[in-house]
Amino acid sequence: MDRKNTICLLNDSFPPVIDGVANAVENYAREIEEKHGHAIVATPDVPGADDSGYDFPVVRYPSIDTRPLVGYVAGIPFSAELSARLYKENATLLHSHCPVSSTILARELRETLDIPLVLTYHTKFDIDIENAIRGRLLQEEAVRILVRNISACDEVWIVSRGAGENLRSLGYEGELTLMPNGVDVPRGRVGAEEIERVTGEYDLPEDLPVYLFVGRLMWYKGIRIILEALAKLQATGADFRMVFVGSGGDETEIRALTEKLGLSGKVLFTGAIHDRSEIRAWYCRADLFLFPSTFDTNGLVVREAAACSLPSVLIRRSCAAEGVTDGKDGWLIEDNADALFAKLTELSQDRDAIRRAGEQAAEDLYLSWADAVSNAYERYETVIDNYRSGRYPKHMRIQDGILAANGALMDVFAQIEEMRRSMNEQLKKPLDRFSGWFDL
Repeated sequence: MDRKNTICLLNDSFPPVIDGVANAVENYAREIEEKHGHAIVATPDVPGADDSGYDFPVVRYPSIDTRPLVGYVAGIPFSAELSARLYKENATLLHSHCPVSSTILARELRETLDIPLVLTYHTKFDIDIENAIRGRLLQEEAVRILVRNISACDEVWIVSRGAGENLRSLGYEGELTLMPNGVDVPRGRVGAEEIERVTGEYDLPEDLPVYLFVGRLMWYKGIRIILEALAKLQATGADFRMVFVGSGGDETEIRALTEKLGLSGKVLFTGAIHDRSEIRAWYCRADLFLFPSTFDTNGLVVREAAACSLPSVLIRRSCAAEGVTDGKDGWLIEDNADALFAKLTELSQDRDAIRRAGEQAAEDLYLSWADAVSNAYERYETVIDNYRSGRYPKHMRIQDGILAANGALMDVFAQIEEMRRSMNEQLKKPLDRFSGWFDL
């Protein structure tokens, strides 16, 4: 491998802003720097961010602090400082992990530096667009702009087949390369002392099953299914503990439903945990991992749980369930609370089946970040060679894209104005007839 390659990884989030994609970028950068070449992370500036502890440079570009509204800062995707830094560092490839402002910035840098651009599509951005934008016309135009931005990259990678299906459903027609993410939890269980240190303060009787969820506390993660299934389980007289590790925008409502269903004594909330060793201890303490999410495109937490021999209950045909064989290394159910209730009732009578599935999950589902990034870096070299050989088609310049986007938005506003005029005309006709009565 050529250790002189310098890879610039771009993403809209990075610690202290924590999410799955930020975690992926951090692992990419660490593995590249340690074993393959050089890494630079480019990400929006966050007030109070401290990047001194990394073995690779983190370059912050200007941003607007929109965390009170959406939980993230909004990057301003133009940075002469970053361009100069990458030129000085002789960057050889740009790898964007977000198809919005990070990719806009990456396209600008590609024009300046004349190096290839790869995008990894991690999450279902159509759902994010629906949550962020009101109005069907504007949502549809935002998706079109998103797809054009993605199509302008030299290669597009997906973390799962389901992610690719989602991207196709948005209108993307180009080629896709499957490049799964890895897991930064080592394979194997931690000792009893560590488990006790992390979980000992919680009410977790040894003879009761412990169910676990790790992730953002958002309804679209399937949390309502978990709570309603547990309420049904409790109504049968069964006892258990359910632990939610994480925080999120819907946490207040989730806690309220927990109380309303009478589950407060059995459901525990730890808040967000950033220490990976502590999360690993929770995986080792639990009996089953419950992750009925149809939103996630990769479900890294399922692989993290598998690393600790913790099997999962997942929604059949969801992206998180890819690679899981029902009854062998996990369980697949339909997307409703009744199905989860039935599965929990069944498994509560067969603890040996849970143990066997956990051991098999560790064998079948685990992929380390070392292996994942090694595969990616090997592909980087192919991408660089393809770019230098002129094998990729010429893409729209970012300036053209901005003009096209502005033009498209103007078309949307024109359509809205035409609809408004049409409605006014329809309303005006009966009003004209009504006003004519006073002329008689």
